[in-house]
Amino acid sequence: MSTNSNSALLVIDVQTAMFDESNPVYNADVLLERINGLLAKARAADVPVIYVQHNEGEGEELETGSPAWEINAAIAPREGELRIQKYKPDSFYETDLQRVLSERGVGKLVITGLQTDMCVNATTTRAAELGYEIIVAGDTHSTWGSGGLTAEEIIAEHNARFSSFAQISPAKDIEF
Repeated sequence: MSTNSNSALLVIDVQTAMFDESNPVYNADVLLERINGLLAKARAADVPVIYVQHNEGEGEELETGSPAWEINAAIAPREGELRIQKYKPDSFYETDLQRVLSERGVGKLVITGLQTDMCVNATTTRAAELGYEIIVAGDTHSTWGSGGLTAEEIIAEHNARFSSFAQISPAKDIEF
């Protein structure tokens, strides 16, 4: 699946805390490998890469500025790549994301990251409401099991839901 020059890669909340050895996100190593593949393709095509970073208050898991809050080193931003700071699940809510995308002429988003049923869901839904064309890298978002469902079931359920307003594609098939 090929995108065009008005695309951007949006990497949501792939922060160190999500990969804690005691309770890592589902399929953590494979997830990082696939995100790295998308990053390499986006960078080679000179497509904007935008990282979104969730912030929480003092003493919380994603306390702003703490080691756990940092973007996972395996997919660290390069010089010149943007970071959008957010405090709510929706990456557009009270952030500069929409302005940044508009300034760059972005109309198509390739979305990857964490957490499937929280920030990826909220951001993907909001992007559709704002009129963006969306490709969800269906094998490069993840979560933990919850509410009697496994992480795998939650991911599949959300990919099915996203397919009503977005294209779903494996990372290996996405080209910029």
